[in-house]
Amino acid sequence: MFGDALPRARRFAELLAGPGREQGVIGPREIPRLWDRHLVNSAYVGRVVPPGSSVLDVGSGAGLPGIPLALSRPDLRVVLLEPMARRVAWLEEVVAALDLDVTVRRGRAEERETRRACGESDVVTARAVAPIGRLAAWAMPLVRPGGRLAALKGASAHDEVRRDADDLHAAGAADIEVVECGAGDATTHIVVVHRTERRSATGSGPGAGRRGRGRKDRSS
Repeated sequence: MFGDALPRARRFAELLAGPGREQGVIGPREIPRLWDRHLVNSAYVGRVVPPGSSVLDVGSGAGLPGIPLALSRPDLRVVLLEPMARRVAWLEEVVAALDLDVTVRRGRAEERETRRACGESDVVTARAVAPIGRLAAWAMPLVRPGGRLAALKGASAHDEVRRDADDLHAAGAADIEVVECGAGDATTHIVVVHRTERRSATGSGPGAGRRGRGRKDRSS
């Protein structure tokens, strides 16, 4: 999955297990399952990201899924967005240690200043940030028309999509799908929310989604 970047992926795992655990960016109980639950789980997001995309990882935290995604997909232009200063410092240290061409920004997705600074990306990713409806309200304005939000979710992803369907479409969703990668306990669920390509008559706000194509929920 990581190809030539496997040594740097191993180094990232070492950083998470050592200083990452010490600094509290990842819990000690997660150390034995770093690869299947965190690194590989995050790299699977690359399955739903088109080649050469610009990617904004919202609430990057420990660097998940943004750093494994950048390692496994060097064709992507990745920005890690994180509101907490100490985690921003951690991300900057990791990016330097792994010699990654990745940008780290401090900010919250829902803030106007962040939206002005980051602009619109082809893909916005997120992991364990918020329920999908609330996440879409924050993140979809950062997705270009025709782009997508790719959110890592648990086994209840389908139920969450059904529950928050109205909020997703209010945020500008055209199509919604749940993509499953892997198998068994290691199955990764990625909710992919495609933003409508249309803009509203008064601008590019997420309300444009109500004029987009009809809802389609499907699993694959």
